[in-house]
Amino acid sequence: MTSISYVQQQHITRLCVRCGLLLMQYGAESAVVVDLSKRLGLALGMNSVECSLNFNALTLTTICDERCITTTRDTINQSINVNLLVQIQQIINRTEADTHSDKPDNNKLKSELTERTTLAFDGLDKTVYPTWLVSIFVGASCAAFAYLNGGSWSITGVTFIAGMVAMFTRIYLSKHHFNPFIAVIVTAFIASLIGSTTYYFDIGNNADIAVASSVLLLVPSFPLINSFSDILKGYVNIGIGRAVFTYMLTLSACVGIVIALVLLRIQHWGF
Repeated sequence: MTSISYVQQQHITRLCVRCGLLLMQYGAESAVVVDLSKRLGLALGMNSVECSLNFNALTLTTICDERCITTTRDTINQSINVNLLVQIQQIINRTEADTHSDKPDNNKLKSELTERTTLAFDGLDKTVYPTWLVSIFVGASCAAFAYLNGGSWSITGVTFIAGMVAMFTRIYLSKHHFNPFIAVIVTAFIASLIGSTTYYFDIGNNADIAVASSVLLLVPSFPLINSFSDILKGYVNIGIGRAVFTYMLTLSACVGIVIALVLLRIQHWGF
């Protein structure tokens, strides 16, 4: 007779796969996804937890007293939210601490711990900064990059407006579930279009700086780092998938910039 019922094992399995999906969706690297999902299952009484990752799916198996339950779930890419990742890690740390304080053979305490952990996941704070605030700070970062590269104050001002409008556009398209590549193309086009006004109105000392700096927000640095980290830690399949996704985002940004420059008939752009 098993110490944990089949229904309770199902509940734990769903909780573990929920943990893994949230981590994948909000930007965690593969090693963290696998490690935290396994730790959660072991803390809740499983003998073993096996986790397999693909670029857009997660497969997880829990084993308890020679009884296996396997589930596969699709994952959807979300914006990176490090605060959410930290919250999940804190929940798992608390669950492990409660496990060590409970009697390991008390099934009732394990059930209560599972319910508490589920409520903790239900109460995750998924709030993000307002769109207007994110857009302002992104515009400011693009403007700072332009200024540090020798742009005048007028170039810096145009870059700020271009970056701010571009970020607002990207968030708007993402909220309305546009294809991420289409969203990047449109964002790059708008940023380059506004930045290119420095050519036509002869603004500032170097119009090239405004165009280059206004698309700084489209550099996929975080996903690129994750892809290299996954490959180096042995998660080659998902690492390659993330790398290809990153390169496609970069290509999409280039397409948007080229469309804007061709439309405005700017042939001499570049340093």
